[in-house]
Amino acid sequence: MQLYNSLTRKIDRIEPFQAPHLGFYACGFTVYDYAHLGHLRRYAMDDVLIRTLKHVGFKVRFVQNITDVGQLASDADTGEDKMEKGAKKYKTPVWEVAKKFGDYFFYSMDKMGNLRPDVSCKATEHIPAQIELIKKLEEKGYTYVIKGDGVYFDTSKLDDYGELARLDAESLKEGARVEKVEGKRKPTDFALWKFEREGEKRAMVWPSPWAERGFPGWHIECSAMAMKYLGEQFEIHTGGKDHLTIHHPNEIAQSQAATGKKPFVKYWVHHNFVQVEGEKMSKSLENFFTIDDVIERGHHPLALKLLFLTAHYRSELNFTWDNLAGSQKSYERLVGLILDYQQAEVESASGVRGDKLPTEKYKQRFFEFMEDDLKTPEAVAILWEVTRSDLANQDKLRLLLEFDQVLGLGLKRAKEIKTELGSGELDVGALPAGVKTLLDQRRQARDNQDFTQADQLREQLHSLGYAVKDTADGQKITQLK
Repeated sequence: MQLYNSLTRKIDRIEPFQAPHLGFYACGFTVYDYAHLGHLRRYAMDDVLIRTLKHVGFKVRFVQNITDVGQLASDADTGEDKMEKGAKKYKTPVWEVAKKFGDYFFYSMDKMGNLRPDVSCKATEHIPAQIELIKKLEEKGYTYVIKGDGVYFDTSKLDDYGELARLDAESLKEGARVEKVEGKRKPTDFALWKFEREGEKRAMVWPSPWAERGFPGWHIECSAMAMKYLGEQFEIHTGGKDHLTIHHPNEIAQSQAATGKKPFVKYWVHHNFVQVEGEKMSKSLENFFTIDDVIERGHHPLALKLLFLTAHYRSELNFTWDNLAGSQKSYERLVGLILDYQQAEVESASGVRGDKLPTEKYKQRFFEFMEDDLKTPEAVAILWEVTRSDLANQDKLRLLLEFDQVLGLGLKRAKEIKTELGSGELDVGALPAGVKTLLDQRRQARDNQDFTQADQLREQLHSLGYAVKDTADGQKITQLK
């Protein structure tokens, strides 16, 4: 199997340190707000990668962190901690915010049919490991302290800092890549441990050798937890394209400085972004959508996953509700075909297979695409080609279910999904009085164009176990499963 490696800028063959064992670390979600379409795509494609690696025969140890402290609003180690920001936005204690959105993240991943990690590790539960790593860097002479601010990594001590992103550290100017931090020796230096400022009164603070109250920098958590669970060197590290220039170069710098410049990761995999209707996702543009938005508009989460598979993970994807509607129809057709093939297999008295040669050719072509840098659009095309072929239905079924072991579209449970795909629309007249009242209030809010109130009422209905979809014929309500 081979993948595009951001470090070498080429397609590299996957060769583990100790075959067949392979360490896989995925930069996880920051649990200060809802997981959105961009997160859903990135982790869905991580899922497909892991499934493909396993199909090839690798024994994958999948580790994914949860960032529940330390990621500041700016990559420059300035601004508000995103967790504190989330607590203020939702007027909820920061620890409750972390739990709420951590739970929502895994709920979203389960809806997408993604495999759970072997190890899910929270930054707040690994503070001692992060402090020990910083102490090791301090002992080796890689750190300095900015009074009243924090402990920083000195990138001037490394000749190859920024190799991953091909950064020219000497030419970087303060204010271009990052904001200016008084006391920083170089613009590329970054915080390992931040001090609580006077009067700040943070909810998440810990004692350390450098200050009585402080918290870890964002980058240190990934190095500490990855090395704890995968060792000082491992094979694959994934993340979003936005991690390519700061977060991942900083991970490499601190990790390799701590271990005597041992190569930290062999293969770096970066996913491209999602745009919505041709624009960047933003709450101000009202195009920030979650898995519940997908469900409440009548689409199955695995239809969304099928849509993601039609674009290569290194290509930008433009999401529209129209292309999701098209994917929904394709997914419904695929599930229906699986049920037809299953019925044909039951009814077949002989169970005789067709010619094995064309069956193997389809299989070979499909997995050649999947094992060549996850060429999912081409692989999905082979899947549809099988459905149109002259193969026996039993052979089509066998092939599609094998393909789905890496695509993760849930085809093995087609009968259950067929039920989920049903409209399930409820009779408003039969609803409990309180639910009908909320539905009426939401209709009135939309008539008044008070969309904020309408969204709040939709969340109330959701908490009661109901999903609302807006259609040309008005509100449609279904029971959440």
